[in-house]
Amino acid sequence: MIGLYSPGRSVIHRAPTLLKLFLLSAFVVIISSTADLGPLAIMAAAVVMLFLVARVPVRAAAAQIVPILWLLLVAVPVQALLAGWVVAGLMSGRLLLAVSLAALFTLTTTVTAVLEAFQMMLRPFDRWIDSERIGLLVALTIRCIPLVTDIVQEVLEARKARGTHGSLLALAVPVVVRSLYAADALGEALAARGLDD
Repeated sequence: MIGLYSPGRSVIHRAPTLLKLFLLSAFVVIISSTADLGPLAIMAAAVVMLFLVARVPVRAAAAQIVPILWLLLVAVPVQALLAGWVVAGLMSGRLLLAVSLAALFTLTTTVTAVLEAFQMMLRPFDRWIDSERIGLLVALTIRCIPLVTDIVQEVLEARKARGTHGSLLALAVPVVVRSLYAADALGEALAARGLDD
């Protein structure tokens, strides 16, 4: 979600995060239980309309949806051989629609809004858990995903610059070491702010 938000003032951008999460979950359940290509085509048209209403740039939407097409290039023929083209079409349609709706959610919702919604959902359980700490944990998890991705990218670029294409172990060791250094620095920063327990 980091850096995926596409700013805007559409109805979808301004909708409450919890409502969007609820609708996303409900639509995914409906999509998964659809057993006919006709309703899936209608739902696909509805998803396209939602993207148009949100005024999400085509490039931003494509960046989220196109990677799943590579998976479908392999999965659809295999599924067609095993269960037939109708089942393969249903599977690919369901997956594509679910990914598209999830992409629309991430493109129209800030990370801060998601974390606030998450804390709001946990607030009734404050007697047993600390919702703010769990919110911080989720925020750190979200932040660390692109951090580790950047570390892997830097290690790959360093190997390429040296002209070496070593084993998987030669990639994993520097990534793990640099990740541990980053985690240590993060731990020190949290301890400095009184969150060392």
